[in-house]
Amino acid sequence: MSTSKSHPERTAFAARAEEWLAAAVPSRWRDRRGTLDEDEQNVIRREWDRQLHRAGFAGLSLPKEFGGQGLTLAEEIIFADLSARAKAPDGLARIGRILTAPTLIAHGTPDQLERFLPKILDGDEVWCQGFSEPSAGSDLAGVECRATKVDGGYLVSGRKTWTSFSSLADRCLLLAKSSPDAPRHRNLTMLMLDMRRDGVHISPIKQASGLAHFAEVSFENVFVDERDRIAGDGDGWKVAMTVLTNERGGVEATSRYVEIRADMDLLAGQLAGRSEYAEILRELDTRVELVYWQVAKVVDIDPADDEYFRATSVLKVTWSELWKRIAALGLKTADATNADYWRFQYLETRAASIYSGSSEIQRNIISERVLGMPR
Repeated sequence: MSTSKSHPERTAFAARAEEWLAAAVPSRWRDRRGTLDEDEQNVIRREWDRQLHRAGFAGLSLPKEFGGQGLTLAEEIIFADLSARAKAPDGLARIGRILTAPTLIAHGTPDQLERFLPKILDGDEVWCQGFSEPSAGSDLAGVECRATKVDGGYLVSGRKTWTSFSSLADRCLLLAKSSPDAPRHRNLTMLMLDMRRDGVHISPIKQASGLAHFAEVSFENVFVDERDRIAGDGDGWKVAMTVLTNERGGVEATSRYVEIRADMDLLAGQLAGRSEYAEILRELDTRVELVYWQVAKVVDIDPADDEYFRATSVLKVTWSELWKRIAALGLKTADATNADYWRFQYLETRAASIYSGSSEIQRNIISERVLGMPR
């Protein structure tokens, strides 16, 4: 992951990316983001996705034959770090690029790759993820949203919750129960549902932090064409594991590391000179750099290797629980100048330890599938 002399190609990439970001980041986003309303922010974020594509910074680690840049996770990490330093926008196409695109490359048909990948990479289509449900909790295999087989496809009925970008999304990567009588893990199917179809109803969820990143989405007999099914009927669990591996993997963890590092630096400045916090600051700073080390480790592992699964499972718990500790201490020691910021971060980091698999579920996975402990 280093951009040292041992990796001259990464050094050259970093220099090109840094120069482009310095010129490309909109000044009104960099300087006035806090004063922009949500609609204006979304206009900038959507255009940012298109700028990334035009400049060759979209799909950095996706193979060239699928429209990507054919680079590695190392370049993804370098670009995420430089983007944070440049105060660049976070585009709206992240779910499509991080989750849908690699999942289609792993399981999709040539027709699906041709229809969806270009629009994902150039930012023309925004995607959301339909996994969590109000009654299923963290039990992904227990989803009850139904996909009933009909002539030419499926009719989807049910509810999904905590659905990011759903109010803006064109498509939903949706896991549904298609065979109620089939064995657990063999009764699910992954569909790419058109969010503009009749029968889709979106109810924004206002978070404790005051934002409404998420929504609950209900589906009433929404038709999904059979050619918009990923892999076979009943293969949804297998496809979902690919999605979650990418969600917990290097690209997502890198963006989180950048945010955590920024919060750690802010906390260190806030507590500078307060000797009673010196030891805990050293511990937290060490743990932040351990996240960086773990991300660096993931960079050089083949995603198809079992070691990649083990590393990313540990990584999700590590960064989400650490971020909670940093935010909690920031709030505890805040003054009038930064109390609002830390209050917001405190609430946001609680959500981070739940989505993409709660810390409790992740620990169960690690104990069973990484350590080999009995259930």
